[in-house]
Amino acid sequence: MNQDTPTTGEQIEKGTVPTGTQEKAVVEATEFVDARVAPRGSLENLSHEEVAKLLDRGQGGLYPVFRQCALAVLNSGSYSDDPRALFEKYRAFELKIVQQAWGIKLEMTHAPAGAFVDGEMIRGVKEHLFAVLRDIVYISNEIMESGRFDLGTHDGITNAVFCILRNAGVLETKGQPDLVVCWGGHSISREEYDYTKRVGYELGLRCLNVCTGCGPGAMKGPMKGATIGHAKQRFDVGHYIGLTEPGIVAAEPPNAIVNHLVIMPDIEKRLEAFVRLGHGIVVFPGGVGTLEEILYLLGVLLDPANADQPMPLIFTGPASAASYFHRIDEFVSLTLGPKARERYQIIIDDPAAVARAMVSGLERVRHHRTVTGDAYNFNWTLHIPRELQAPFVVSHESVAALDLHLDQPVHARAANLRRVFSALVAGNIRAPMIRLVEERGPFEISGDARLMQAIDALLGEFVAQKRMKLSGDYHPVYRIVA
Repeated sequence: MNQDTPTTGEQIEKGTVPTGTQEKAVVEATEFVDARVAPRGSLENLSHEEVAKLLDRGQGGLYPVFRQCALAVLNSGSYSDDPRALFEKYRAFELKIVQQAWGIKLEMTHAPAGAFVDGEMIRGVKEHLFAVLRDIVYISNEIMESGRFDLGTHDGITNAVFCILRNAGVLETKGQPDLVVCWGGHSISREEYDYTKRVGYELGLRCLNVCTGCGPGAMKGPMKGATIGHAKQRFDVGHYIGLTEPGIVAAEPPNAIVNHLVIMPDIEKRLEAFVRLGHGIVVFPGGVGTLEEILYLLGVLLDPANADQPMPLIFTGPASAASYFHRIDEFVSLTLGPKARERYQIIIDDPAAVARAMVSGLERVRHHRTVTGDAYNFNWTLHIPRELQAPFVVSHESVAALDLHLDQPVHARAANLRRVFSALVAGNIRAPMIRLVEERGPFEISGDARLMQAIDALLGEFVAQKRMKLSGDYHPVYRIVA
């Protein structure tokens, strides 16, 4: 389809739906499609109550979050991280659930035409679409409303994370530890992106699987490289797991390589899913979201209860990223101390060395899980401090109230620093927070002078290197207060 053709209003029927699971798509001009889609991969049936809840547009109803996540999935391949532009372009997009005796179908109007080929929805997009439906329904029914989980407790949160992952089918593998979580920015240079592919290729050659935040940039590159490594090894059961949550999925739509998409309820449960599901972590260059992830993990690993917990953690990038990781290393040393630096290694411009170091680290993980009797597919013995589990509701008041001082236990300091960067992620790419900053001005960050200087210097470098925004000019959503 030529998406540059002007809208004519003409509707061209691309197929029919006489019976079964055939799809009907009506194309309006070249950018928008009306379609009826049958399930693939997840959730073939819904109760009448579930349908009513999914289509409820009121407070407590699921339609707003369902529509938002579905539109993000259908917009896979977008190179914009401005969710408001997406919502504006497809403001007429609507969903309807059609119940039939043999199951359900989704009817949609004004959907992105890029999700279709010759009138039929792309298979991977369809799987992602119904994964969204599966997770939204499960989280609402089983996690939030069933009364089974006390989400005010450590064990209740961890059990909820486990059950969401199990329901999504990502815990079914029972092989050796082989899942590498890759973190990094969606707004990175072409050179850095190509490097993530090279690392992914080396991981794939060693038959390791990949889990990322599911979006573009450093979340896509390792998966893309791993597919080639897997193909060369004739490894045909590769897992490319994408973990996201409703607040950011519109700015970071799932890339096409993800074959297991999971929607977590919030950022804290998403982060916990990463560290309990993954066996080792590779960090590529990124921005505030990547720093949030680093601080979260270091806060976990620096808790005394995790002193003996092996978790291979490697920071890596091309030669041009050496200064970036030097700055990150300085920031970690200043804010969290020398013990934090002992929990990671930095490897510059050597993808094969990254993969070899990860394989060695995963062997230590395998030994530890065997000795402790912990599961290979979910790290139950990892202790996550309550400060890192509790959802942080971003507002000007909550950011201003953060306790940012050096005279705190290091894991508590890491938790509060993580919340700072979480607020900046929200202000940069979450539509409600973008509006809030426009209305009330930037978030004000205050605390210990040395911490403020470190944060200010790091953020200034991120802005200068264009790591805060994928497209358009960046307008700071924060202000450092002495």
